[in-house]
Amino acid sequence: MADRRGNSLEERILKLKKERNAVILAHNYQLGEVQDIADFVGDSLELSQKAAKTDADVIVFCGVHFMAETASILSPDKTVLLPDAGAGCPMADMITAEQLRQKKKELPGATVVTYINSTAGVKAESDYCCTSANGVKVVAQIDNDEILFVPDQYLGDFIARRTGKEMTLWPGYCPTHVRILPEDITKRKREHPEAKVVVHPECRPDVIALADEVLSTSGIIRYAGREDVSELIVGTEVEILHRLKKENPGKKFIPASEKAICPNMKLITLDKILHSLETMTPEVKVPEEIRVKAKAAVDRMLAIV
Repeated sequence: MADRRGNSLEERILKLKKERNAVILAHNYQLGEVQDIADFVGDSLELSQKAAKTDADVIVFCGVHFMAETASILSPDKTVLLPDAGAGCPMADMITAEQLRQKKKELPGATVVTYINSTAGVKAESDYCCTSANGVKVVAQIDNDEILFVPDQYLGDFIARRTGKEMTLWPGYCPTHVRILPEDITKRKREHPEAKVVVHPECRPDVIALADEVLSTSGIIRYAGREDVSELIVGTEVEILHRLKKENPGKKFIPASEKAICPNMKLITLDKILHSLETMTPEVKVPEEIRVKAKAAVDRMLAIV
């Protein structure tokens, strides 16, 4: 139960949000209290697209840095705030625009497909972006047998297996998802023999092999709502269980691993959201030259899906 100060804090945020004509976005991995105060909760691209369609002047993105950049790419006329400037993504930081340019020189005939979990600079060097939900469809539609996929080797491996395409994979990965091990899944299945297993495609191939379904965060949310699902072992960042339980009372959700925690996703708090709205900082703004190139890669993806 929220204390008086908590209620007061929420009320101040909502009042200031109205005054600033702001919209608050929260990724599925954010703290429960942050999800609860948001206008929209979802995955990174979905949130940026929803915000772009609003008449808000300000976007408060409760996520990590590349997500705020994506919002800036799609809404250049809006002010995008990231309540904690230090909220980064280790996987996105595993490749730089310069590293990608060098790799492109080594593979001059390759089509570059970049996971949306990447910096704006890397997106700007890419031919297509993709999400964990549409990566298979995007790659399958590309008329080139030589594909360079960055930065997530495990999502890339999943896409390569599903499409049958030979792909050069950048050796990046999500530190949170690689903490989920095959023995975690088998242990949970022993403990909950009736439960279905759903995992994120950022998981390791040996974990993916044990799952009933491999889905993005939004896909997991939809899957959990199905009538034939009453008990679910969930292989992704643990905070998604807050939303799953909230939207599906009476159903049972079990984290595949309690270690699947993204510390960067936990940096944003209600206090920081309030401070961000008060000071209109920290602002994330993608330079126009990079924005235009990055948006072209996103638009090519959207033209396919």
